Amino acid sequence: MEFLASLAGHPERCAPSIHVAGSKGKGSVTGMISSMLEAAGRRTARYMSPHVSDYRERISLNSSFFDEETYRAAGGELRRIAESLGAENSGAGLFDPRREEGEGPSFFELLTLYFFLCARRGGCDTMVLETGLGGRLDSTNIVDPLISAITVIELEHTEFLGNTLAAVAGEKAGIIKPGRPLVLGEQPPEALEVFRRRAAEKGSPLLYLPETVRVENIRVHRDGTDFRLVFRQPGFFNAPLELSVPVPGAIQARNAALAVTALKKAFPDIGEEPVRRGLARFKIPARFELVSKEPPVIIDGAHTPGSAALCCETFCGLYGRGGILLFGCAADKNAGAMAEVLLPHFSRVIITTPGTFKVSEPERVYNLFRAAAAQPDLPPDRLVFVRETETAIRQALARGRAEGLPVLGLGSFYLAAEIRAFCGREKEE
Repeated sequence: MEFLASLAGHPERCAPSIHVAGSKGKGSVTGMISSMLEAAGRRTARYMSPHVSDYRERISLNSSFFDEETYRAAGGELRRIAESLGAENSGAGLFDPRREEGEGPSFFELLTLYFFLCARRGGCDTMVLETGLGGRLDSTNIVDPLISAITVIELEHTEFLGNTLAAVAGEKAGIIKPGRPLVLGEQPPEALEVFRRRAAEKGSPLLYLPETVRVENIRVHRDGTDFRLVFRQPGFFNAPLELSVPVPGAIQARNAALAVTALKKAFPDIGEEPVRRGLARFKIPARFELVSKEPPVIIDGAHTPGSAALCCETFCGLYGRGGILLFGCAADKNAGAMAEVLLPHFSRVIITTPGTFKVSEPERVYNLFRAAAAQPDLPPDRLVFVRETETAIRQALARGRAEGLPVLGLGSFYLAAEIRAFCGREKEE
């Protein structure tokens, strides 16, 4: 990645950056920081993944998109760099996922370079970017950020990151840069020890969220989340901040606490008003997003046991227990653990394929849910398997309308995208 950046004249150095990693909430934190920077009048390039409805969601300018000329011109630069690597690495073969390591840039490396090229072409004065996977070896990790921010972690992508929280934390901690502050969300003790040690080794000031800011008076409602931030340390805000984000969920208050702390540490001159306006305008798809009202249909990209539990808690708190769960996840997710968390709260569960973008094993997921149910005489309509995604969506919505039940689509951003697109087509029709 450093070699690619050198071919492009190091566009990753075109503006100061904030770098975000973590297992859950990193997209929300990245989006919140970007929104607050926009409210402060800054021209901010934002890099996130995956997208839900539009590929440009991954590479955006403030809360919208770059103009087409910026995407086109940056694409021309990217093409010239790819072609300069030689015919054996150009064309379709460059994007072949079967390519062995070392035979050319990966798709995500090229996409990351494209982001930096767009940021430079678009005249951005700040960048906020999240890692794609892990941190230490992630293609985004060529930046020298003002701040590194790491959200809470849990076991994920264990085939790449390791089978213990300490191992996963070690990979995430790879984004910590010498002398650059680390803003750290609340962590399990095993992970916290790794982060403290790594920050000390790097000479990086550590701002551990529970020691830095207190989150109070959280009120979750269908239109969002209200809360208060009280900073425990000097150099932030002297008086408590009364804030709101238009996304329901107590976790969003904690995400906002991390985002505000990182923003203020990186840009001390930003005041209370841009923070308040930026959070109030924050938008992000597939994070407890209401995509239909009849019946209420909520989509969420949660795909770990911890994030699924938090989403389920919010859903049941706002819409009651006994709704309909439409679930699908990629093959590498812990479907069994999510089944144990989710099953008790829904009257009907439909297991399906989470789109076609990632490898999935929906029948195996269905069997894991059956095993978690531990009821040999399970009613036939309580847990069903519908392989075809659109058919499953139609069934879930039809059930919801017929029985007056809310629907939660969960387990994958790709499933969320399918549900979002289907509900959009219904509205148009």
